[in-house]
Amino acid sequence: MEINKYTININSSLKDALIKLNNIPRFLTLFVTDNNDKVVGTLTDGDVRRGLINGLKVSDKLEKFIFTDFRYLIDGENNFNKLKEFRERKLNIVPLLSKDKKILKLYNFNETKSILPVDAVIMAGGEGRRLRPLTEKTPKPLLKIGGKEIISYNFDRLLQFGITNQNITVNYLGEQIKTFCEDYNSGINFKIYTETDFYGTAGALSMINNFKNDTILLMNSDLLTNIDYEDFYKTFITKKADMLVASIPYDVNLPYAVFNDDKNRNIISFKEKPEYTYYANAGIYLFKKEMLKFIPKNKVYNATDFMQDVINSGNKLIHYPIRGYWLDIGKHDDFEKAQMDIAHINWD
Repeated sequence: MEINKYTININSSLKDALIKLNNIPRFLTLFVTDNNDKVVGTLTDGDVRRGLINGLKVSDKLEKFIFTDFRYLIDGENNFNKLKEFRERKLNIVPLLSKDKKILKLYNFNETKSILPVDAVIMAGGEGRRLRPLTEKTPKPLLKIGGKEIISYNFDRLLQFGITNQNITVNYLGEQIKTFCEDYNSGINFKIYTETDFYGTAGALSMINNFKNDTILLMNSDLLTNIDYEDFYKTFITKKADMLVASIPYDVNLPYAVFNDDKNRNIISFKEKPEYTYYANAGIYLFKKEMLKFIPKNKVYNATDFMQDVINSGNKLIHYPIRGYWLDIGKHDDFEKAQMDIAHINWD
């Protein structure tokens, strides 16, 4: 959002403020700054009406109309817990302020679902061999589903939940992905890392040493999913996990009776046409930054190795069943299914 459009100096006239408010009919909120660009309050059309009703005049100074007990976020702090209050107050627009109260960013809560204190790592270095010839000249993350690149669905979904620090690891045809990210969205802090070799589904984590947050999300770039990242994060916190793995249910329905027997094959009981549900790895992981100690430098290391090391070390690893849409676009059948499904996926 263009910050200047929503700010006004405290020395401005009420008429100037009303003109600005008229130009932003969707939010009707201005952030009032002093001569040092420090935010000192907010002004809405309601503040103006109440001021005039209470005897203020159009010629009075702007500072008499403003609301000083406004809500805001502070850069560098964990602002996640403030979201409940914002939702209860039905706030649509909230500023992110620096320590000296200058506006760094404006959050539009009609577009941003949450603000998660998480850094993301998107693995985008694979060759996509099973999708050839589509991937002979185009990296799989840039193949289009419904006219939009696969990886961009992940960029946008993460951004919806306030995850702006997005690290991309590339290898095969990586320059194309770098170029794509350059002009994608100024609201995302992209950092691109190029593997000198193929390091598996988690090995490239060793190249990244500038994580801002203490929680890291690792995911594959070829996933199409509307997972609720806020609920994912809440589960991670409430369960006090060291690592949380997204999972998808896999149902097995046997068409025959299954015997329960002893070592002598004596049937003790049986179950007619049983149904079993297993949970499979969905390729999305949330973990504490301290778990990076398991990642070897410049070696092939997969996410399954990572999970096993977390288990072996006695740390807490749990899984989170995805309740929404999920598809791993690995084969041509998956690619065709995604093309059919995309128009019906709920991104809200």
